[in-house]
Amino acid sequence: MRDNMINPRFLTPWTDAVLHKAHRVSAIIIGVYVLAHLINHLFALDSVSAHIHMMETLRHVYRNALVEPVLWTAVAFQGASGLYFIKRRWGERAGFFDRLQALSGAYLAFFLVVHLAAIIFGRVALKLDTNFYYAAAGMHIAPFQMFFFPYYFLAVFAFFAHIACAMHWLLRERISETMRNTVAFTLLATGIAVSTLLVLAFGGAFYTVTIPSQYHVTYQ
Repeated sequence: MRDNMINPRFLTPWTDAVLHKAHRVSAIIIGVYVLAHLINHLFALDSVSAHIHMMETLRHVYRNALVEPVLWTAVAFQGASGLYFIKRRWGERAGFFDRLQALSGAYLAFFLVVHLAAIIFGRVALKLDTNFYYAAAGMHIAPFQMFFFPYYFLAVFAFFAHIACAMHWLLRERISETMRNTVAFTLLATGIAVSTLLVLAFGGAFYTVTIPSQYHVTYQ
């Protein structure tokens, strides 16, 4: 009877392999959504109305009754599995990109939990439209700017950093290390640029942003 039982020592590698595949699948689902979301946010460089119009268009897709539960499930799984891998393999990580992958993943997990909780709170408890003004309000009400400017900047940068680290690893057998470094650092630079533009746009650097009074209630 004992000879037919699976040795527990082999369960962890098997479990890790399954989790890795599921982690990548959920990463693709979330990645598509985040890219669409970032494109939406870049419309804020033009105007608030352009941002809101694009958001209302995209909501027909990601707030669909079939799509939204899949997206939320993917986010929950991605965060949990990512933290599992960080904890399990931190001691094995060596080098800039290995550690950056873990740190960016940890921050993304933190951001997704806080951000999604805030969205649920805004939609369900406050009955607010969680649009541009809901995201930008904290950047215009003292002293919350001290939290929200780095909070959003690091979230966008962490997304690009995580992709940069993943590409650096996935391309390890296809191109030289010099080329991999070039690809990764280009993505990091892009992340810094996009992060800076977005926090400036939401912070009112390009035009006057007036937060409607109902969005102030979150901070009272």
